[in-house]
This record gives sequence, structure tokens and C-alpha cells, in this order.
Amino acid sequence: MNSSITILAAGGLVTLAGVAAVAGHEASTTARVVSAIATTHSVRVAHEQCHDEPVVHQAPVKDTHRLLGTGLGAAIGGILGHQVGGGRGNTLATVAGAAGGAYAGNKVQEKTQQADTTTTIEKRCETTYEHRQEPAGYEVVYDYRGERHRVHLDHDPGTTLPVVGGKVQLSATAAPATAADHG
Repeated sequence: MNSSITILAAGGLVTLAGVAAVAGHEASTTARVVSAIATTHSVRVAHEQCHDEPVVHQAPVKDTHRLLGTGLGAAIGGILGHQVGGGRGNTLATVAGAAGGAYAGNKVQEKTQQADTTTTIEKRCETTYEHRQEPAGYEVVYDYRGERHRVHLDHDPGTTLPVVGGKVQLSATAAPATAADHG
């Protein structure tokens, strides 16, 4: 009877050792992180830069044909021309004075209109671009059950990754990883 108890006890120990070995293999609760390298990507950011700028405009012209200047010049030129000479020369001097005065009056009014300006302040804007680096996650290498795996994560995993039900958890909210996820 002692020998059958011994055999049963030995058998139980062997079974218990086997169960413990399998449980120990399945109960591995973490995968060791070998490296986690932060990655970035370049982002182009637009900025609008505006400033106030004085802009000179020609004032609106009421007399586009410069009739006032031409008429006033002709009258003054005619009066001055009439003061010159006598007889038939007087008539020619009056006509020549009126023609010259008309031309001069027209040009004086033209220059006056061109010099008549207004200045307004206008907002001028242009778009400039800046390039900056933004985080793009981590390239992670980890060991699990003696095999190395690579994966891209959106967070720094720290020194270990949790294992649930024999599957490496790559994020707290993600479903367990499959062999295809970390191969």
C-alpha cells in the first residue's frame, strides 16, 4: 500500500509540475520592450500676415474734358491778345491769345486734377508658410516568448507591454494583437 501511495503522490507531483509549467508559459503577463524610438512628421502651417498700407488714389474728376480751364484760359488769353496791336493785327492777336490761353488753361487744369489725390489706408495680407515637426508615434521593438517583433504605436509603451490571454496588448483600448500584428 505504501508503494501505491508513493506512485500516486509521484504522479500527482509530475502532473502538478506540468500544469505549473504550462500555466507559467501562458501566465506571462508582459512582453519586454527593447526600444521605443519617437518619430515625427513635417507639417506645413499657413499664417496670414496683414499690415495697413497707405494707398494714394486720384480724386474723382468732375470736369473730365477740362472745359473750365480751357474756357477760362481762352478768355484770359483773348483779353491779353486784344491789348496787343491795332486793327487787323488786333483781331489776330486776340484769336492767337484766345487759342494759346485755351491750351494753357487746359494744361493747368490737367496738372491740377492730377495733383488732386486722396490717401486711404488699406489692409494688405499675404499668406506665409512654416514647416514644423509634430509627433507621429513610436517605432517599438519588443521581445515576447523569445521572439523579436516590431510595431508602430501612437504612445510610448514604457519598458513592457501587457499580455492578456497570451496576446500582446498594443494599446489599452485596442483588441489583443494577433501574430500578424507583431510579425
